[in-house]
Amino acid sequence: MNFDDYQKKTTKYDLAKATTDLKAVGFIEKVLGLVGEAGETADKIKKILRDKDGIVSDEDRDLIVKELGDTLWYIAAIARYLEIPLSVVAEGNIEKLESRYQRNKLHGEGDNR
Repeated sequence: MNFDDYQKKTTKYDLAKATTDLKAVGFIEKVLGLVGEAGETADKIKKILRDKDGIVSDEDRDLIVKELGDTLWYIAAIARYLEIPLSVVAEGNIEKLESRYQRNKLHGEGDNR
């Protein structure tokens, strides 16, 4: 499945009305949801490091896949609310990373390195 197809399919599961109004409750809910799901992903990994000496079981992997899926859903929704195709987000990220790679700037700080 490509990114734009995924993004279109996610609209079925959004109970709020998509809007470009950044003050709208539906948009704010998506941003908060993204942070929450990213936190849940990090928490699962933290517990694997803390409680399982960093050994990832098949069950752990399945749970992390679900959390990453939820994170992806919120990313797709936020991009959709902003009228940005998810493929543009993905392609732009690869272009940015490739530029940093070519300039030996993968390490460091700042968006414009």
